[in-house]
Amino acid sequence: MEQILPAAMSLHSSLPYNIRQNLTNFSGSLFISNKTRDCGDGHDNIPANAMVSSLPLQMALYFNVFFFPFWWVSEVAMLELKYSMLPGYYQWLLLAASIILTVIECVRLSLGYMGNLQEKLPELAGFWLLSFTIQLPIILFLLTDESIIILPLERAVHSLYFTFLVFELVVAFQALRKMTNHLATRFYLRQFQESECPQRRRRNRETGIPYGRNSISTV
Repeated sequence: MEQILPAAMSLHSSLPYNIRQNLTNFSGSLFISNKTRDCGDGHDNIPANAMVSSLPLQMALYFNVFFFPFWWVSEVAMLELKYSMLPGYYQWLLLAASIILTVIECVRLSLGYMGNLQEKLPELAGFWLLSFTIQLPIILFLLTDESIIILPLERAVHSLYFTFLVFELVVAFQALRKMTNHLATRFYLRQFQESECPQRRRRNRETGIPYGRNSISTV
């Protein structure tokens, strides 16, 4: 059952199979507890058909999309101003950091939108991992290493970017936990209903009541 559940959670993902399977396994091993075997008893008591998208995360992503072009223009302008004053290895390091951060940010925001709005667990897990393992270390390097000649505008935009990342990491972690447990509850509830259907059909054949008809209305 532990192997079936992650596969069920990744059915609606648009990511390649290996990637979505690894991301789903990561989310399942991190958030799913044994209590989900009881069809969600003791969890958040959310109805099985309820939406569990995170409004704070969606707001953060929305403002992040508008902020990122401003950050990119500021970073390119500041890099051009100080590029000639930097040692050769710092020139290449800053250039690589800016390119990686730009490319990953486009992918990260897309995954965040899909994962949160469409309740796609692999996409949301990918968004969280990219934020934590790539974006956060790069922005901390740009914000704290004084050897790269941090200009006032850079410090301001990097600080705001860092604030966005930390807030998104926190609310995305909460959304992942809530979504994982909710999807697990729906999965086990569906399994329970499917296992109950043959018993109901057999019981209805024995009593002569057609399956799916309310027994009260037939009296």
